[in-house]
Amino acid sequence: MEETFLVRHYSLDPMKFGYRRIDLLIYTEGGTTIDIARELLKREEVTSVFRTAGEHTIELLVEVFVKENSVLLDLIEQVKAMKGVKDLVWIEIVETIGKNDPPRLQAPLFSSSTSHLPSESKDFQY
Repeated sequence: MEETFLVRHYSLDPMKFGYRRIDLLIYTEGGTTIDIARELLKREEVTSVFRTAGEHTIELLVEVFVKENSVLLDLIEQVKAMKGVKDLVWIEIVETIGKNDPPRLQAPLFSSSTSHLPSESKDFQY
């Protein structure tokens, strides 16, 4: 069960060391989304890059950590200058109002039988 369903992860909280978490929301064009994402992942400030769906003008969400405004401004200018980047906006979380645990899984998922485990079928849902 541990290998199949559980994810263990421990890391230092960069915010405790003076870093700010900034999310870049990037609008791309010309079929360059994946190339831009891979290029951004090479940067020291970038911790995660996500391809998004929903808002039609945002293809990438990029999580970065910076300590200084000058580093943020330089990063934004460099990303805006990348081939295929049409626009960029950034957001910063200034307060966490609350946090909930992820949804609880149905009890049958943890029974001793394996008949309930996900198959190769794409139809499986919790």
